[in-house]
Amino acid sequence: MAQRHGIKVVILMGVSGSGKTTIAHALAVRTGFAEQDGDDYHPAANIEKMKAGIPLSDDDRLPWLRAIAKAIDHYADSDTPIIIACSALKRAYRDILVHGRDDVRIVHLTGSPDLIARRLTHRGGHFMPPGLLDSQIETLEPPQPGEQILTVDIDAPVERIVDDIVAALHLPDRTGVRAS
Repeated sequence: MAQRHGIKVVILMGVSGSGKTTIAHALAVRTGFAEQDGDDYHPAANIEKMKAGIPLSDDDRLPWLRAIAKAIDHYADSDTPIIIACSALKRAYRDILVHGRDDVRIVHLTGSPDLIARRLTHRGGHFMPPGLLDSQIETLEPPQPGEQILTVDIDAPVERIVDDIVAALHLPDRTGVRAS
């Protein structure tokens, strides 16, 4: 199914609270792709730092990014299309994840800091405290020329965001359902 479209991996990037996990799930249902949360690849030490309100350094993130890149290779090379939610805040991080593959696409979920902060205050059960949003916004390097990243505004219903991604990337639509 994904071979026909050339895309085997879609990475949903953005700061915490931008809806990566929610959109990944809805997009996986729509396309039939598998889904994976990049947070599942964090070493325990990273999670403990974030729980304590301590921003991660580049050194902290490197093993995490390499683990996700390895998973990308595994899924793509086994012809299992997948949606992965991963903050991928810096271009260097995105370069590690994509590592020259032409079957990986990145979608940047973006919105106003106020909207994201409101979402974070209403979210429960996640290790990332709302207090780290500012450090993520400071770390974020928006897509740069040559990265071929689709940017999608999150100030819309989930179904509309998924519609936009499916249409822009020409992904398979196994439901045929479209938001009005």
